[in-house]
Amino acid sequence: MKNLDQNKYSSALETVRNLKQKYGATWNDINPENAARMVAQNRFKTGLDIAKYTAGIMRKDMAEYDADSSNYTQSLGCWHGFVAQQKMIAVKKHHKTTSKKYLYLSGWMVAALRSEFGPLPDQSMHEKTAVSSLIAEIYDFLRQADAIELNDLFRRLENGEDVQDEIDNYETHIVPIIADIDAGFGNEEATYLLAKKMIQAGACAIQIENQVSDAKQCGHQDGKVTVPHEDFVAKLNAVRYAFIELGIDDGVIVARTDSEGAGLTQKLPVSQEPGDLASQYLAFVEAEEIAISEAREDDVLLKRDGKLVRPIRLPNGLYKFRNGTNIDRVVLDCITSLQNGADLLWIETPTPNVKQIAHMVNRIRAVVPNAKLVYNNSPSFNWTLNFRGQVYDEMLAEGENMTEYDRNNLMAEEYDTSELSFRADMKIRSFQVDGARDAGIFHHLITLPTYHTTALHMSDLTKGYFGEESMLAYVKGVQRQEIRKGVSCVKHQRMAGSDLGDDHKSFFAGDKALKAGGEKNTSNQFDAGSKSKKVEKEVGVLS
Repeated sequence: MKNLDQNKYSSALETVRNLKQKYGATWNDINPENAARMVAQNRFKTGLDIAKYTAGIMRKDMAEYDADSSNYTQSLGCWHGFVAQQKMIAVKKHHKTTSKKYLYLSGWMVAALRSEFGPLPDQSMHEKTAVSSLIAEIYDFLRQADAIELNDLFRRLENGEDVQDEIDNYETHIVPIIADIDAGFGNEEATYLLAKKMIQAGACAIQIENQVSDAKQCGHQDGKVTVPHEDFVAKLNAVRYAFIELGIDDGVIVARTDSEGAGLTQKLPVSQEPGDLASQYLAFVEAEEIAISEAREDDVLLKRDGKLVRPIRLPNGLYKFRNGTNIDRVVLDCITSLQNGADLLWIETPTPNVKQIAHMVNRIRAVVPNAKLVYNNSPSFNWTLNFRGQVYDEMLAEGENMTEYDRNNLMAEEYDTSELSFRADMKIRSFQVDGARDAGIFHHLITLPTYHTTALHMSDLTKGYFGEESMLAYVKGVQRQEIRKGVSCVKHQRMAGSDLGDDHKSFFAGDKALKAGGEKNTSNQFDAGSKSKKVEKEVGVLS
């Protein structure tokens, strides 16, 4: 797909030439070719340009998924612009295209890693501006990746290489972000204001959940409190109005329900007529039948099926839902959201089980046939234990002799080479394909992968570097791997924009430019060719 507007360079070239004629000698030092090149290297001028472009990508991908479920999409959560940049550079390198590959912005990681208060739990205590700031940061890094890579191509073109087709057909690093707005950080007006900031930063897809803002919990924690449908629909409307106001007509809203694990509500909605949404919500609330004489002062009472009932209220004023109503509440939440402007659904589940997810989605699709999920392949799940448990039960049902396995200790390393482990790993490997096919999952994401990989890699490096391996731990475990695997940031000066800056200095100052990329730049040791190999061998980089 031709992602670079082939007319942009020529159009910019003509514009600058006309401007030079208009302003005469005062523009003598402005080179039209250099200016046009800089324009081509910066395709997206604003966050709204990005949001418009990526919203179109998502809508196209959603239609392709509806036609064929193998066209599902994926993303990884990123907590810094550099992390997102390196992810997309790696995507292009290993998979040759960014198609169907998105980014995810997790509210959990914003709270844990980006708040000025320091590390916080996922309870909407961080500054809401941190969310839109991270979106802008991510796209700044992705735009820089475009500029650096295109700058390299233009350099090669100037040196006589035939790379014009690569320039004309250049595929940008800019991809959709699904951005977590949590529960909206307040009422519907607060939701609208933050949604605008997120969209202006570049977000084309906003995920919002039906928890109470001031009592929000991580989806994988206890104590979740949901809001009545009317409250949530108002926030869906607020996000849609924000998209429309900013000209993102096809912006995407992901409606998340936490009802599967939520057992509490803060409000009892007002029913206007039997069977309306408020009435259906109230029917889920746990209540005890009483006589009017049993009512206490200041009790809250309801009439249900001709009887007087008292909702069960906790000391903190919250109301309980009846046990066993969670799946019915999930289904009603999802149908209501889709019927009121949401485009995609997010169902938080306790375990990654395709059959359980499909059971809920099939009920939703009976009412809304094209219902689709964004699904959290969460690190909060113990994937090994969950899938070994599923396979254990399947093998037992198949009549297998399971006496060699301890059902209560399936994480044991001794099972790693067993038939049970092999089958479980195959189910994990096919989980996304199976979920897309059987459970309506359009988008698979991992919320916190880079949080965990950072911790794991620092643990490994720290163990060796401060131990007997010392510097060898870094060289062997990091730099040597970067060189051999062609990781872009092995030349960290280039990745930070040093080469790009050198070319800009030449544009601006000509021969007087003081550039960083000369012979004494130690990054030259990483250049391909015999010279770099000789240097690497001398310093022990190559074995």
